[in-house]
Amino acid sequence: AVVPFLADTRPDDVLTGLGGHGVAVVYDSGKPGPTVLFRSELDALPIEELSGVPHASRVPGKSHMCGHDGHTAILTALGRQFGRSRPARGRVVLVFQPAEETGNGAAGVVADPRFAALRPDYCFSLHNLPGVPFGEVRLKPGVVNCASRGMRIVLEGKTAHSSMPETGTSPMLAVSQLMPALAQLGGGAFSDDDFGMATITHASMGEAVFGIAPGRAEVWATLRTRLDDRMAGLCTAAEEQVARIAGAQGLAYTIDYHEIFVASMNAPAAVEMLRQALDQEGIVQSEEGLPMRASEDFGIFGRDSASAMFFLGAGERHPALHNPDYDFPDDLIPIGARIFMRTARNILG
Repeated sequence: AVVPFLADTRPDDVLTGLGGHGVAVVYDSGKPGPTVLFRSELDALPIEELSGVPHASRVPGKSHMCGHDGHTAILTALGRQFGRSRPARGRVVLVFQPAEETGNGAAGVVADPRFAALRPDYCFSLHNLPGVPFGEVRLKPGVVNCASRGMRIVLEGKTAHSSMPETGTSPMLAVSQLMPALAQLGGGAFSDDDFGMATITHASMGEAVFGIAPGRAEVWATLRTRLDDRMAGLCTAAEEQVARIAGAQGLAYTIDYHEIFVASMNAPAAVEMLRQALDQEGIVQSEEGLPMRASEDFGIFGRDSASAMFFLGAGERHPALHNPDYDFPDDLIPIGARIFMRTARNILG
């Protein structure tokens, strides 16, 4: 829907299928200057919407319960404006990114060979944030979102008849030991760069029958750190616990990782660009509540450019993100668009 909606703005280039299902829309001044990228997310969530609004999701069990539809609307508002008036120099790239919720989207976009031609000097993004007064902004340099990854552990033993469990090798004891052992990893206060934590998110063992002693189990955990370097150490510690406990019980095991998010770091230069725009627009800003424990794949864009994300208040009593009664406040669309547009004009004219 994004491509036809912006077609009459006559963009200078449009890339589709970027990193899977992504879209990039380019507005080029034709004159030398920086490339400024603005990013929004396209993906939804497997949550049944209960907001009761007229524009609620029509797809059973799927909905925009994180506000990515609103973020996309903000970027399309930017496209409408650049269609009327190109930047004075350089170019603007609007990236509508897939798969943020899984951590695969930004990595896929950046890895797409066509992205090299779009390589930005600056990258900016936003996320609405319930619990913050409507229209206020939270912004700071340095880490703003944690690194995280899902760790899936498969334990393999041998099934047996439930009347003769000694003839098999059950993962039951290993699972009961592994879950608290992993949960005790990490440590450090969240305010410290050494912070780390492991959260058990799922466990399963055997089949739902009474006649079989189990021979297989899975334990899932989410590992979380403030900094990427700390994540490597946390993974090693978790893997050592798995090897120790599985080995003691005579179990084989495999480990794989999913939904890998790097830490999102705001570059000071990009933060200053946003702060200038916020001041010019008269928008209240603070660093309160940052960094966040939650993860965000926008950090990938900051590896080769000055990037920054800010958080736009959706209201102190607004339903929380990922709640079934959440709905993106439409009145945030012009506020977000004004901040992005002012930032772009300050850099590109």
